[in-house]
Amino acid sequence: MLTAHSVAISIVSPIIHPPPTALTSQSISSCLPKLIPGSKTRRRTEKARVFTQSPTLAVLSDPHVLQLAETLEDSLQSSSSAPLPPLQKLRDISAQSLLSTPWPSRKDEPFRFTDTSFIKNSHIEPISPSKSRSLASLPVLSDTLLPLNVTILDGYVVDSLSQLSELPDGVFVGGLSSITSEATMKRVSECVPNFQGDLFWLLNGVGAPDIIVIYVPEGCRVESPLHLKYFSLKGSEKDSKTLPISNPRVLVLVEKGGEIGIVEEYTGVDGTDMCYWANSVMEIVIGNGAKVSHSYIQTQSLGAAHIKWTSVRQESTSIYELTEVSTGGKLSRHNLHVQQVGPETVTELSTFHLSIGDQIQDLHSKLVLDHPRGVSRQLHKCIVAHSLGQAVFDGNVQVNRDAQQTDAGQLTRSLLLKPRATVNVKPNLQIIADDVKCSHGAAISDLEDDQLFYFQARGIDIEAARKALIISFAAEVIGRFPNTSVQKKVEGLMRKLLDPTIPSG
Repeated sequence: MLTAHSVAISIVSPIIHPPPTALTSQSISSCLPKLIPGSKTRRRTEKARVFTQSPTLAVLSDPHVLQLAETLEDSLQSSSSAPLPPLQKLRDISAQSLLSTPWPSRKDEPFRFTDTSFIKNSHIEPISPSKSRSLASLPVLSDTLLPLNVTILDGYVVDSLSQLSELPDGVFVGGLSSITSEATMKRVSECVPNFQGDLFWLLNGVGAPDIIVIYVPEGCRVESPLHLKYFSLKGSEKDSKTLPISNPRVLVLVEKGGEIGIVEEYTGVDGTDMCYWANSVMEIVIGNGAKVSHSYIQTQSLGAAHIKWTSVRQESTSIYELTEVSTGGKLSRHNLHVQQVGPETVTELSTFHLSIGDQIQDLHSKLVLDHPRGVSRQLHKCIVAHSLGQAVFDGNVQVNRDAQQTDAGQLTRSLLLKPRATVNVKPNLQIIADDVKCSHGAAISDLEDDQLFYFQARGIDIEAARKALIISFAAEVIGRFPNTSVQKKVEGLMRKLLDPTIPSG
């Protein structure tokens, strides 16, 4: 299979779109009957009648998406209490948008290299909360990197397995229902949602059982990083065609001058190829002069689907740092959207993806710079170590007219270690401002013969030399994790994946 490698740079003029005159999501929603208590058959019959009477609505709607959305809604109907206003607002907005959002196909540019039919052709089953009686006995749940941690099991927070006693005064971490401050609830309501993404973002909005809120008040610095431990325990066998789905959603709100480090870790049961779908969203709002250091580790089952959305909104002089390592999932996709909404803002993105099997590792990132003197740095690396493995990088940096004196750099480097391994790379700069310093580069190759010869000349065999070079290739990103315990864990994981004979731990 030929390697696909495309690089695009464009300097364009702004395009002003006229206001839409087509049927809006609100008018579509008004055509639909409200979901009322009753049997599923009754609700489906009523919806079918509405679509028959409204040809426009029928054309705009995807029956598969609507059925999936209804399944997610039904799974949340059993809750005895009504959702709080921010969560209800999220569900309403997401449901309205889903009415005109089709399932993505390879004909859609954002999914041209990413086949999602694995998910579409499966039977999706929402996961209900697990009983805590047997959770403490599971070894995977005892692995804690940091003293401040929250355990999120199949999308639900498990308070009994979380440790938050060392949080500074004024800092809140928990579900919406645990918020007691009216001021905090008001701020959360203002920020939900602060962005709207694709189909998977909307499905999360409909199916999220709660919003996990991380709130840092003005001027507060959280010294110890907060470890969010996402565990996927419920799954199906490889050939069952069933995908249990979880929809965890997190809102991080850091006020002016605040600072926090967050470690997101997604994992499943070790040594299994269980099939499930983790459909996760994190929204981050960073106030003036605030800082968020974000570490993201993804080691899900090789039979799983992992779709992750991260939306970041940065105000003046704020700093956002992301360090990511993704190695798991049959289909893994990270959608990253960062918007600088103030001057002198700094964004640093360092990501590494590894495909060791029949996997798709996909990163779609977009940085929008709207104000002067913004700085952004993006380093993306990936390794495809299997003949059926694939990697995708679509990185867009948009420098708008008012973003003068911007300094933006982007670099992507990929290693293909097998003859038919595939990587599709599309770095893209869109520059409208005229006083900027922007650059990008892309390289795709195998390990260099000169480097291997250097090791062999010193008595090191070829396999050991290859492993050393691969580890050093990834080390540039791994070394950027701000916490040493995270660095050591990820490095050990890398060595284990590249050499299965190394014992775990």
